[in-house]
Amino acid sequence: MGGFIVKERYNLEDFILLVRKLRDKDEGCPWDSVQTHDSIRQNFIEEAYEAVDAIDKRDNALLMEELGDVLLQVALHAEISREEGAFDIDDVVDTVCKKLVLRHPHIFKDLLVDTAEQVLSNWEDIKREEKHQQTATEAIEDLPRALPPLMMSQKVQKRAAYVGFDYPSVENAISDLETEIEQLKKAVEMGDNPLEEIGDVFFATVNVARLLELDAALAAERACAKFIERFKLLEATAIAGGIDLKSCDINRLKQLWNEAKYMQQSRS
Repeated sequence: MGGFIVKERYNLEDFILLVRKLRDKDEGCPWDSVQTHDSIRQNFIEEAYEAVDAIDKRDNALLMEELGDVLLQVALHAEISREEGAFDIDDVVDTVCKKLVLRHPHIFKDLLVDTAEQVLSNWEDIKREEKHQQTATEAIEDLPRALPPLMMSQKVQKRAAYVGFDYPSVENAISDLETEIEQLKKAVEMGDNPLEEIGDVFFATVNVARLLELDAALAAERACAKFIERFKLLEATAIAGGIDLKSCDINRLKQLWNEAKYMQQSRS
């Protein structure tokens, strides 16, 4: 692998050479050359979210750009590790290829599967065997703590359900959610710290979503988007009518909210 050369069109090998050039301590970029795994940790998360946003927007040009930014994060971490003598980008590629071959015995061996569900079940079994996990607790504790809380909750519940710890129906989960809400009400009435009870309500809500085969994080994301759009309509109505939201009582606010809700539903 030679040095990086400026040209009209680049390939993956050029990209790795470019990252290595940027990281060069003598001739590289003053910013790129001093980064560490820790210093760009948050960048990785942000770039992944921006790629997801491009997917949601159905914008292929933007997605291509954002995937490049995600790839840059991969390449930077791999290059930092190569400099430290730990591993390089080829080791990363080798590892993921071997993992994919191992976890697809229905493709590379003689295992027969009929459905996508069977593929996922086999994937979990093989993963647990790889990691020498003997119990469900070990599988749950293996989850990365950096996961967003709603996603973490859903994965914890899924891994517990994998060994049979689960409600038989969504109705049971809804009943549990109602119980948690009542406990939250009592905590507020008693003047207790409601943090734990609020957490239980979130966790129970995620369980309902999981049993309905819905993504709890996506549901929350769409709820936020709906709120923002409805509040935008509410505020526009208030401004047009010379209404100061800060001076409105709860009944007036509810009225404005319902008007905005009607306008939003009329547009959909």
